[in-house]
Amino acid sequence: MGALTLGRAALLCAAIGFLLAPWHGLENGLAAMAAWPRGEAAPLVALLLDGSRWWLWPVALLLAAVAPALLRGRAPGLLLMVAGAGIVAWVFLMGHAIGLNGLAWQGLAPLLGVPPAQPSLGWGALLVLAGGVAFFSAGLAARGSFGADAFVSFLVCGSAFLLLLFVFVPLVTILSAAIYEDGRFAPEAMAARLTAPEAWSLACVTTHAGCGVVWNTLLLATLTGVISTLLGLGFALLSVRGNVRGAVAFRAMTILPLITPPFVVSLALIVLFGRTGIVTAFLWENFDIPRSRWIYGLPGVLMAQVLAQAPVAFMLLDGALRAISPSLEEAASTMGAKRFKVFRSVTWPLLKPALAAAFLLGFVESLADFGNPLVLGGDFDVLSTRIFFAIAGARHDPGRAAALALLLLALTFGAFALQALWLGKRRYTTVTGKGDSGLPAPLPKGLKLACSVVVWPWMLFTAVVYGIILVGGFVRDIGRGDMSFTWRHFLTGFEVEWHNGLDFRGSAWDSLFTTIEVAAIAAPLTAGLGILLAWLIARQSFKGRGTLEFMTMLSFAIPGTVVGVSYVMAFNVPPVELTGTALILIICFVFRNLPVGVRGGLAALAQIDKSLDEASATMGGGALSTLRRVVLPLLRPAIVASLAFSFVHAMTAVSAVIFLVSAQHNLATVYIVGRVEAGEMALAIAYSTVLIVIMLAVVLGIEKLVGRAQIGRRAATPTTMHAGA
Repeated sequence: MGALTLGRAALLCAAIGFLLAPWHGLENGLAAMAAWPRGEAAPLVALLLDGSRWWLWPVALLLAAVAPALLRGRAPGLLLMVAGAGIVAWVFLMGHAIGLNGLAWQGLAPLLGVPPAQPSLGWGALLVLAGGVAFFSAGLAARGSFGADAFVSFLVCGSAFLLLLFVFVPLVTILSAAIYEDGRFAPEAMAARLTAPEAWSLACVTTHAGCGVVWNTLLLATLTGVISTLLGLGFALLSVRGNVRGAVAFRAMTILPLITPPFVVSLALIVLFGRTGIVTAFLWENFDIPRSRWIYGLPGVLMAQVLAQAPVAFMLLDGALRAISPSLEEAASTMGAKRFKVFRSVTWPLLKPALAAAFLLGFVESLADFGNPLVLGGDFDVLSTRIFFAIAGARHDPGRAAALALLLLALTFGAFALQALWLGKRRYTTVTGKGDSGLPAPLPKGLKLACSVVVWPWMLFTAVVYGIILVGGFVRDIGRGDMSFTWRHFLTGFEVEWHNGLDFRGSAWDSLFTTIEVAAIAAPLTAGLGILLAWLIARQSFKGRGTLEFMTMLSFAIPGTVVGVSYVMAFNVPPVELTGTALILIICFVFRNLPVGVRGGLAALAQIDKSLDEASATMGGGALSTLRRVVLPLLRPAIVASLAFSFVHAMTAVSAVIFLVSAQHNLATVYIVGRVEAGEMALAIAYSTVLIVIMLAVVLGIEKLVGRAQIGRRAATPTTMHAGA
């Protein structure tokens, strides 16, 4: 694509937004477009003619400056860059300077006088901003940047603009909110919040009082990371090296946490171990063991998080074990090393990257987990729940929530830094282009026995927990032992009647339809943007490529609770007001799950030789043509897998979006949390079952369509396995 073509498209887009579409009203969602041309959604022409919003004329002048050259077939690079940057800067500058209460920056009063109030920017303003970014991109291409390819230039600039707006700006907003108090700059207030006893108290060491939430959060995350990693390692060792028959059951475990809402396991644990739970009642009636509330606190939350994270750790470590070259272990055995020494000196060191990744994932997911501590936490407070109650509690204190979110973010980045320090700069490559047909070394007998003693009871316990989830929605009251079959809970949530058409009368339908709709819109956007960014990072060479990659991965390092609070603070007022709309949910899901699409695309592109791109370029194909005709067809499995996981993550998210839902746009997970708080445990389990069935169908369909990659190695025969023993 040439700079002239992109410049003309930008001019058309900006002209439509400037002259026809509603300039204000984004906070009303699509209703703003439906209401045009009435009221707040009046076209910009009317706003200019009445003379009260004259500050919008500079946008018209900038458009008029570039139009003649573009229409004459010229693309002046410097002029396009200045016009594009000027449009974007001026629209946001005036959006911040003039808000809902009129002039917000009093220093501009001599220039702007007393302007009328300006609500949130609307669809017209967004089209003009898109045109401004495209002008700037066309100008860069016209001046020779990005190989003079306007398509690549627009992808880079557009992606950078979106990442700045929806990742970096919310993060900066929450950072700045912690340093303000009652609208004034107050660094002493931030210092007091960050060092408050509620965060750092060690009273639990010397008294019966609780410790600060930072220590609670750190303890919980560390225990979750360590235990889930060790359990995952035990499962992986038995599956890959133990010659056991439980491979199918082990593999099924990897699907469970992906399709289960993050707090549903807590419901099953309450049914089992609550004061009126099945196990509690059995122990009381048969062994006179008193009923207690031990499940509410650190033990219960830890158990729920390990149940969710151990299968993920197994999935990571299983892949790592299968990728280790058997020739290294065979070489150690040939030199006389016994089984345990081979494992300790060869296998274990090569597992360090996967072990670090499994621990880091368990640690970070524990930090970000909101549902399980909310349901099972009791008096054991963690940062995620404290942040929630600072925003949604009786004492609405966004400054305190921002400070706590900073502490949570610091723990997350600290975990990333420690992982990098532990791994160092060593290389762990074992799969090369050389022949690799060795046999994996079998497990030492003692290690295999230790793994079996831990793994099989945990597997049984996991099956019981998920069995509770499966059965609980179909019986009258599983928590009290009433196992009589009933459809009542499903009818309460999903009743359907026929009155001149289908009438969805159940209380859960609205949230389910909203969740599916939002996830179905967000998933292709996440996959599409992720694949495009991966292609830019892997195949294009330009200044700032490393920064762009860092920005794409930044949302992965930010806990969901922090993301939710930052979106509330950044997009609750003009110029971009989104709170209460379905649009903010879609945007949150897209940029929260974007790393999934980017990493999947990078992994797939690493397997596609660059010579294919070069051949297309040699034959005269531009970047757009090469991407459409060569790269995207080869990336089909990565695209489909990214679609599936983005959809599932959007269906099960709770920590980031619990702050963003509204009565009009509620989501399934938030509805389930509400039923739990209302004591309607059976309805919550029934709804969770419906979600699990929907997502299981999606995941299995994707796995059937795409399949799984396998590393070719010769299979071990019974004879060789016996000889290796």
